[in-house]
Amino acid sequence: MTQEAHQNTRQTHTTNNDDRIPPKLIGSIVSVGSLAFIGILTETVMTVLFPELMTEFSVNTATVQWITTIYLLVVGVTMPISSYLKRRFTMKSVFVAAVVLAVVGSLIMIFGTSFPVILLARVIQGVGSGIATPLMINIILEQSPRSKVGRLMGVGSLVITVAPAIGPTVGGAIASVMPWRSIFMIVIPIVLLISLPIGLTCITQTRPTEDVSLNPLQFIAIIIGLAGLILALNQGGVAVSNAVSGGAWLAPTVIAVVSLAAGIAALVFFVWSSRRSFSPLIRLGWLKDRSVVLHLLAYTLLPMVGIGFGYVITNLAQLSLNTTALTAGLLVLPGALIGAFFAPAGGMLYDRYGAPRPILGAFSCCILALVLLLTFSMKLTPATLASFYFVFGVGYALGFSNIMTDAIASIHKEFAPDGNAVFNTALQFGGAAGTTLFSTIFAIAQAGSGSEGTPTFIHATAVGGAWTFGVMLCIVVASWCALFAAFRMNARRSTL
Repeated sequence: MTQEAHQNTRQTHTTNNDDRIPPKLIGSIVSVGSLAFIGILTETVMTVLFPELMTEFSVNTATVQWITTIYLLVVGVTMPISSYLKRRFTMKSVFVAAVVLAVVGSLIMIFGTSFPVILLARVIQGVGSGIATPLMINIILEQSPRSKVGRLMGVGSLVITVAPAIGPTVGGAIASVMPWRSIFMIVIPIVLLISLPIGLTCITQTRPTEDVSLNPLQFIAIIIGLAGLILALNQGGVAVSNAVSGGAWLAPTVIAVVSLAAGIAALVFFVWSSRRSFSPLIRLGWLKDRSVVLHLLAYTLLPMVGIGFGYVITNLAQLSLNTTALTAGLLVLPGALIGAFFAPAGGMLYDRYGAPRPILGAFSCCILALVLLLTFSMKLTPATLASFYFVFGVGYALGFSNIMTDAIASIHKEFAPDGNAVFNTALQFGGAAGTTLFSTIFAIAQAGSGSEGTPTFIHATAVGGAWTFGVMLCIVVASWCALFAAFRMNARRSTL
């Protein structure tokens, strides 16, 4: 969408009272957004608590990681059905279901005494989070005044960008002063006393539901496809890490290859079946637009860096800069807080100037931050690490949500829920892929470098950080180029 088109749209609405954001819409975003925020927050909190969980449940590193992996798997396979849920059920009933799942999962986390029970709780919480996040985006896209969509999507993106960033800080604080189960004791009152009452009061249904059915074969295919890809990434990282360190690598390699093959085959079947189905689980015709596909590519790649940074900074700080878990978490906080301010500002820039300049300018800022991190990677201090991440956080918050906003603006409104489902699934997949990729890079760099805390291990971790920043830079540059190509494509279309 061109700058002129955005300006014309804004001028059309300047004298229209419909430009005002309804109070009930704000309440709806707050209620569903807080629910989604809590779900994403607890996901990243758990990564900092792994050492404590390993001790309590007598499990090793490879096993305890399933607390995060299984959550990501469940969220990833739940989000694609958000389009079906949006058409089949009322928004309020979907919201209540997400609340129930969040509370039940938190109760099990509080009282669970065995590792399998904890995993069950994470599955339940994953379903709730996988429902809540797309619901929030659907409410914004469907009910926002057209001239305010950008800034409200910016507010919604706080859930996506800030929660993963402050998760390590919260986790480090909890590990320092309270039992890890305390976070879930805090969650339940927030959900029941704030999210639920506001949601029941404010969430309104603006479109009638449809009598659509859930295609079981397509649903199974999307589960196998996404679970296979995420599991392949997870086990591929384990295999490479074990191979470099001299551990057992054959079993995870076999699992990774089989999972990858099954995942690709299932997704190919899903696409083939969707094109021939009268009522597909997700309608994919809008992906024929190459500009939208380029937006989707960037929206998949960038969370690898944006979400992966939480892992990278906390581990680099502790293992190379010798900080405590709490300090390592606090290093992420300034960038997260500035993201809370700049995400809505980025949406306002989008509403005012269109897509190209705000988005490309924002990610140019991210590229600058990564160049600085790579340049000073072997001489970083906690202060410089936090400062450079702060610069990255500003750019990421300004630009990220606008990518999805701009892509869905060019999709027919009827298919917006389908686009929302695909983009949110891509975001989740990108975040999982990034964490796996960067943890593997660190493991390779640290292999054969002695025990934790030795000078050789500290140096190897710094080298791993340099490699990671280099890979991050390549990812963001590739995303910038994809978006630049998409905007050039849209500009050529506007002149025809």
